[in-house]
Amino acid sequence: MNNPLLATDKLPPFSQIKPEHVEPAIDRLLAENRQLLNELLEKNDRYGWDNLIAPLEAAEDRLAKAWSPVNHMNSVVNSDALRAAYNACLPKLSEHGTELGQNTALYEAYRQIRESDEYARLSAAQQKTIDNALRDFRLSGVALPEAKKARYKEIAQRLSELSAKFEENLLDATDAWKKHITDPALLSGLPESAQAAAKQAAEQKGLEGWLLTLEFPSFFPVMSYADNRELRREVYEAFSTRASDTGPNAGRWDNLPIMEEILKLRHEKAQLLGFDSYAELSLEPKMAGSTEEVMAFLSDLAERAYPKAQEDLAALQAFAREQDGLEKLEAWDIGYYSEKLRQARYQISQEDLRPYFPETRVIPGLFKVVERLYGLKIEQVDGADVWHPDVRFYEIREVGGELRGQFYFDLYAREKKRGGAWMADCRVRHRTADGLQIPVAYLTCNFSPPVGDKPALLTHDEVETLFHEFGHGLHHMLTRVDYPSVSGINGVPWDAVELPSQFMENWCWEREALDLFAAHYETGAPLPEELYQRMLAAKNFQSAMQMVRQLEFSLFDFRLHLEYDPARGARIYQILEEVRDQVAVVKPPAFNRFPNSFGHIFAGGYAAGYYSYKWAEVLSADAFSRFEEEGIFNRETGRSFLANILEKGGSQEAMDLFVAFRGRKPDIDALLRHNGLAA
Repeated sequence: MNNPLLATDKLPPFSQIKPEHVEPAIDRLLAENRQLLNELLEKNDRYGWDNLIAPLEAAEDRLAKAWSPVNHMNSVVNSDALRAAYNACLPKLSEHGTELGQNTALYEAYRQIRESDEYARLSAAQQKTIDNALRDFRLSGVALPEAKKARYKEIAQRLSELSAKFEENLLDATDAWKKHITDPALLSGLPESAQAAAKQAAEQKGLEGWLLTLEFPSFFPVMSYADNRELRREVYEAFSTRASDTGPNAGRWDNLPIMEEILKLRHEKAQLLGFDSYAELSLEPKMAGSTEEVMAFLSDLAERAYPKAQEDLAALQAFAREQDGLEKLEAWDIGYYSEKLRQARYQISQEDLRPYFPETRVIPGLFKVVERLYGLKIEQVDGADVWHPDVRFYEIREVGGELRGQFYFDLYAREKKRGGAWMADCRVRHRTADGLQIPVAYLTCNFSPPVGDKPALLTHDEVETLFHEFGHGLHHMLTRVDYPSVSGINGVPWDAVELPSQFMENWCWEREALDLFAAHYETGAPLPEELYQRMLAAKNFQSAMQMVRQLEFSLFDFRLHLEYDPARGARIYQILEEVRDQVAVVKPPAFNRFPNSFGHIFAGGYAAGYYSYKWAEVLSADAFSRFEEEGIFNRETGRSFLANILEKGGSQEAMDLFVAFRGRKPDIDALLRHNGLAA
């Protein structure tokens, strides 16, 4: 069988990849990599970069390139057959990773290189590769006795299976709920864009009327605009109880037992390695120095934001009482009355801005921002093999023609596609004897698709999301580091990885940047100045409420992993209630099961790391403040950010790179100012 997954010397041939290709390809590459490792260790007794690390990195990169399209397609064009093939490989890949991490002979070989004369002659990126590897050997249990090594391997395998199951349950629960509406009165208040999208969704299912789903572009307008309070409640309940024991599909895909087992196993893994908690283990490769430092950071922000958040809520309650005589604001009322209050206070809504952000202008505008900042050209390339007709492919080049990176855009929400927005790597920059492998990224969003013959019209929030994910993409694609382990986002501490993404969001608020793309989709008229001023005035509307909500997630995540006690179990909802008592101003109803869909920490990379968003926001706000001082399109400042942050990847310590760009350590003042919380 000619297996397209083994053709790793070119871009993935998505149209040829079938579920039956997955396991044979992965089995073959795992066997080849094991054989290569044994040969390298046996034929040498003095080890160096060229006779051990380089060939191993090349082999592991080939495996990553075969798995990458499978992993990606499982998220964006999910099917039962692909899911089965994907799940069959997870324990094999986990076992391979643990085997490498616990291979004593390999560890000793790396130590030998670290202590040899050659180490001093290696580049900073090569040295960082070795230092990180030695740390990761330790965190994989290389020094454990055999019985504990075996238990570690079992835990790692089970955790990969549980995370995949958590995500599957959430996807199935999200896809399972739909509301078919034939009475237009029910849709009162919904903007024309949302009604048209619901009508198109119904037509695609062969139905009359309108179809609401739990995909975000359908859910969000209902919560923000639907006048029918009972409809808001019904949609809110369906969304907030996904994959749980309550709500319309109660018990069918309940993630609670999975979450409890994940937390139990993470704690056991941390204890095996000599850490008090998983939170402590998770900080080993991060910027933050201790669990106390993280808790103090989050608590300090909470103390600053909480009083202002209470004021925000009191204003909202007073407004709802005054408008509709509403004595008690429920969770499904918050978005609705917040939108009404925003309109009353600033005469602006997301819908007012939508006509000025056609995707056909926003994407070229995003590229122009990057071009002006870094002197790069981005162009679409036709004819690329893709996994869905909506997907487009692009190249980033230097003005002189040098190819820097390539990427896929998959921007619209659809069935069988995981919710949210993310960047993932398809290829990492890697220089070998055969030449230079160019980095390639997947950039995935879930925007409202085009309706009829109109282009997709984005909300300003969606424009920010696009810029955010593209910031991650630039970090991956613009690296100048040639060694995969520290190239692009690889090797970057998790609490610094959001710096380039959050940094890019700032240009969505700057007139000079908006003038490059914000124009009416029908007339081409630029965003009117008075509308822009209202948008700016509303920028920090309820920012304190949003801040405490993010802090609620961060504290909940960190305390779950910090305070786990085998004798008491996970105490998921008890800890969540305690955190809400500390920081939340809006208390959800008893049926709310938010943790059951908290994929960031149960199926993503953010376990005991959700605080990273706020931690990195300190860095990104302070980094952007240099552009505020020197000009948002100052080419020299842009070049400095490119050279010190984007091009360096994980090749040096994150703090050293930040200081090289900013000239000093980060200061929290810019974050507070940008969020309207400065004293």
